[in-house]
Amino acid sequence: MVRTPLTPEERLRGERLGRLLREARGERSMVAVAASAGISAETLRKIETGRAPTPAFFTVAALAGALGLSMDELLGRCAPTPAAVPLIA
Repeated sequence: MVRTPLTPEERLRGERLGRLLREARGERSMVAVAASAGISAETLRKIETGRAPTPAFFTVAALAGALGLSMDELLGRCAPTPAAVPLIA
């Protein structure tokens, strides 16, 4: 299976998501948060470091729940700013 290369915007969004999740995790261990979300610690590590910039929706939802974040908050903080989105005429 060949994957389509990620756009710069997708990479940036993945980095923002990872940074937000790291901040929300705070002092909690990666293993504990991953277990609470029902994912592996390695998956969480990949998301937090940007090596998995497009995680599945249900993975993100499970992490949001484990960290006490709303999906609206995640979207608001990870979505590109309006200036970064090209206008289509």
